[in-house]
Amino acid sequence: MNPNISHLYSIAQKPQRIIIGLMSGTSLDGLDVAICRFKGAGMDTKMELLRFETVPYTETVTNAVRQVFSKKQVNLEQLCLLNGWIGTEHGNMVNTCLQKWGIANTSVDIIASHGQTIYHAPKRLHGLDMFGNGTLQIGDGDHIAVATGIITLSDFRQKHIAAGGEGAPLAIYGDYFLFGKKGENRVMLNIGGIANFTWLPASGDISEVFSTDIGPGNTLMDAYTREYFPGKLYDKDAAIALQGKVNEPLLAALKKDDFFKQPFPKSTGPELFSLAFIEQAKQAAGIVAISHYDMLATLIRFSADMIVDALQSKAASGKTVKVYASGGGIHNPLLMNDIQSQLPTFEFNDFNELGINPDAKEAVLFALLANEAIAGRNLNGKGTASMPMVSMGKISFPA
Repeated sequence: MNPNISHLYSIAQKPQRIIIGLMSGTSLDGLDVAICRFKGAGMDTKMELLRFETVPYTETVTNAVRQVFSKKQVNLEQLCLLNGWIGTEHGNMVNTCLQKWGIANTSVDIIASHGQTIYHAPKRLHGLDMFGNGTLQIGDGDHIAVATGIITLSDFRQKHIAAGGEGAPLAIYGDYFLFGKKGENRVMLNIGGIANFTWLPASGDISEVFSTDIGPGNTLMDAYTREYFPGKLYDKDAAIALQGKVNEPLLAALKKDDFFKQPFPKSTGPELFSLAFIEQAKQAAGIVAISHYDMLATLIRFSADMIVDALQSKAASGKTVKVYASGGGIHNPLLMNDIQSQLPTFEFNDFNELGINPDAKEAVLFALLANEAIAGRNLNGKGTASMPMVSMGKISFPA
């Protein structure tokens, strides 16, 4: 037997596994590195977050990725070179974290890498009859494995698409396995570049569980801030937006996009919600000029209102719904106030009560997908359209 296969088999048989989850989102601010201890799999999964850190991207990395990020036309040579280069960069970031934490690379069983999303193209967005759903993440797993000496699983989203999904959001698996609780209706809300949520019904019935993108989270306000406030990556603490007022005609125009009329589950990305999207809404609303302060106030309200509309769709029963929020958007006080003030019957809870730093959640959930791929027992069981029960992740050996 190939010694790599033998080693992987031994990892699968272990009573517990140490797995590092890596996540870099559309904000391009850095790499989330979460080292976790897993016992069991599926509904018997027990997870402990051991260490977590966000390693900031250098300006060089950010600028290189932005050259190909969410663009229909790019330099193909640049994209080709970035795929391996980003993988090596991510591997080096892992090495730095492990050295800082005093943890030997040899004590880590698996790395689970989400990669850096470059383009997300669900069929609902591209509309081309001969093609299905598509998505592309770069940061090759072989380069990570060689850089760290650790078996790496990567490119998780492709299997989801091959099995009939849209490749996003994938949080549903970790949300269901780790956070579902019979007797409680729960919403796991994540406000990253794109906002999404997972519905976990009190019944625990998997046929009722689903995960869906909602629309923009931080992506529009971040893109606008970078464009018109040089040197700022985002509007920290909504300091700029708090100086403005919501422009109601523009807000109404932003909400009219067909995406919001489509049923759940669905996925989207900054390919739709871009600066061009804002300009189109301005034209539709007949707005020639608007202050940057009013624009950011309006964009925050837009994100908040669409999140509220989505969550209210699960409150028709009149039963209590508990919301656990994560992602960069939870640090925006104006956004969170706009959401919570419109949902007085929802119970918002501190995500830390679930035993996980909310900023680490997505990295942890990809570590969970790797644990399922290696040690899962019921991957061919009954699933749903947004949660096909399949093993995800391509395996890369370090040698």
